[in-house]
Amino acid sequence: MTVCQLYAKQIRHRANVRHGTKQGRKQLMRILEEDSLGACSIENVKLSDAKEWALRMKEKGYSFKTINNHKRSLKAAFYTAIQDDCIRKNPFDFQLNTVLEDNTEPKVPLSPTQEASFLSFLQNDVVYQKYYDEIIILLGTGLRISELCGLTENDIDFENRLINIDHQLLKVSGIGYHIETPKIKSGIRQLRMSTKVYEAFERVLKNRGRAKPIIIDGYGKFLFLNRNGLPKVAANYESMFRGLVKKYNKCHEEALPNVTTPHTLRHTFCTNLANAGMNPKALQYIMGHSNINMTLNYYAHATSDSALAEMERLIA
Repeated sequence: MTVCQLYAKQIRHRANVRHGTKQGRKQLMRILEEDSLGACSIENVKLSDAKEWALRMKEKGYSFKTINNHKRSLKAAFYTAIQDDCIRKNPFDFQLNTVLEDNTEPKVPLSPTQEASFLSFLQNDVVYQKYYDEIIILLGTGLRISELCGLTENDIDFENRLINIDHQLLKVSGIGYHIETPKIKSGIRQLRMSTKVYEAFERVLKNRGRAKPIIIDGYGKFLFLNRNGLPKVAANYESMFRGLVKKYNKCHEEALPNVTTPHTLRHTFCTNLANAGMNPKALQYIMGHSNINMTLNYYAHATSDSALAEMERLIA
């Protein structure tokens, strides 16, 4: 059995996966088919071969994160071969950072000063001020961008000031719009609206343009529409952010973090609540994290000022 055949067998046994996972699988299969590793018999693949594959991936321009994700998939495939008594050792059982330098750009939240400056710029810029309410909602809820895109009128409970999160809207090349429900139960949650977020939603509904009569997997009346009256998706916001950040940085001495995307606003929201001393388990629920370790990582962004303030509060 070749590596390609092993991987094909592995993914055939786990067919019920999301569209994003399917796209990643297609990419890895294409990589294996184009690389000498793919045609190798699995019993002949040694640890050094796996490491050489990682180095070739780096030379081809793949990021550390992408290589690590694909290495994880191959490790799982070879583990299956071990369980089937085809091989004895897993050649992909190594830490990638022992072979390649992890040059992944760290995700940095906006500081309180940057956040205030960013919002002020948005309010006054003639081009980007129309996105102000969406930014306020992202900063005030920590929603994933696909969750924001999926919001409909039925998800907003103005009377109780609650946002119901139980789905997200995606658009995949060759497939089009589709709704995905959370992979895990923790993705389903309710969020409380602050006054700012409540008012932003009111303005969104008041100023929303004419929507096309579109129903996506049973969902309609989406809140955030593009100029054609169709629901916005992550790609719309990512493109907008590139222009917004570029323009902001031209006008300000202190630039925004190198990696500033819609996810930065989720990162900022979580960090702000962590610095304010919110219970980690409560914050895990609000963020829809699958495990507490993901949430605790945000506490690492606590500043010396916030740490000293927390210490003073506890020992007073």
